[in-house]
Amino acid sequence: MIAPNQSLNLPPLTLRSIEPLVYRVPLRTPVQTSFGIMHDRPALLLRVCSDDGVEGWGEVWCNFPAVGAEHRARLVQSVLAPLAVAHPWRNPQAMFEALTRQTAVLAIQSGEPGPIAQSIAGLDMAMWDLLARREGLALWRLLGGASDRIRVYASGLNPDQPDQLAAQRQAEGHTAFKLKVGFGTDRDLDNLGRLRSRLGDGAVLMADANQAWSREQAVDFVPQLAPFGLGWLEEPLRADTPWYEWQSLQAVSDIPLAAGENVAGSEAFDAAISAGALTVVQPDMAKWGGFSGCLPVARRILKAGLRFCPHYLGGGVGLLASGHLLAAAGGDGMLEIDANPNPLRNLLWGPLATVHNGHSALGSAPGLGPTPDLGAIEGYRIRF
Repeated sequence: MIAPNQSLNLPPLTLRSIEPLVYRVPLRTPVQTSFGIMHDRPALLLRVCSDDGVEGWGEVWCNFPAVGAEHRARLVQSVLAPLAVAHPWRNPQAMFEALTRQTAVLAIQSGEPGPIAQSIAGLDMAMWDLLARREGLALWRLLGGASDRIRVYASGLNPDQPDQLAAQRQAEGHTAFKLKVGFGTDRDLDNLGRLRSRLGDGAVLMADANQAWSREQAVDFVPQLAPFGLGWLEEPLRADTPWYEWQSLQAVSDIPLAAGENVAGSEAFDAAISAGALTVVQPDMAKWGGFSGCLPVARRILKAGLRFCPHYLGGGVGLLASGHLLAAAGGDGMLEIDANPNPLRNLLWGPLATVHNGHSALGSAPGLGPTPDLGAIEGYRIRF
């Protein structure tokens, strides 16, 4: 159990409504990964309202495929809302566990365990935000965090002139950066060299291969990364690669390995932790778990002596939630903030807009903090 602040006497939560809201922003500069290209930035926000009129906000992962946001919005409407509305929930975790159990067979039958889990995760975020707003507490504090101050890093640096974007983010206060690799050895090494030269030796630099390589390719490539002093190498192998292959790669690598955004379920994370191949574990709370699933996992990651760094790539609501998750868990991890332009993030991210010396402060406003300004993003709304 998450076990929020035990001094609180929390009455049951009953939802009156669940409203999915879909947004999409075309991109001038597509976001490139080793497995595909994003030509727009979507966001699926969930607004939940309790029977006593309090609202909460969550966000569902929907980056792929291109119609993922609309599809998951329909799942929320047709599958989850009938199960969740007008039911007195003891707490958000009870709802998370019940919805996961009640949709387990459907997830198998439909072949859609991912989209269903993602939709539940976004709803869980919204429920915890609602609870914290009702109690008048910042969510990081409600969940037992000691400080609102968190480390952050600029991620998603594309292979086309990444040093220019990184320099912009460095001028804004970032001190740590993550480059996307997996585009060919020469190009990857050139980009890493340009980044290290532009950012200086004091900058923290990581690389994300997005599952680009086989074990043999990774073993050949890793030694060539030594001159760049990488903080970690993320997803060099496919996420479904057996852990013994990750272990064999870690055995020949001086660079810490990172993964977790494509791991789902408590048992799967326990296997990842116990395998001993990862130094950095990166659950994505918008893809699986929300707070109810990911906070207990984060605490087990830290207890194992590993580093918890939540993965995130989406709009501002999910980013704020990921920041509160990190603050609640503690440790020396960093919050991932995509370096690329995205108004669905920047118009909703509140205090995370300010970065000073590689840190941001979430503040003490109730829940996730600022209520999303839907008027500011109305021009990107998609009617589905």
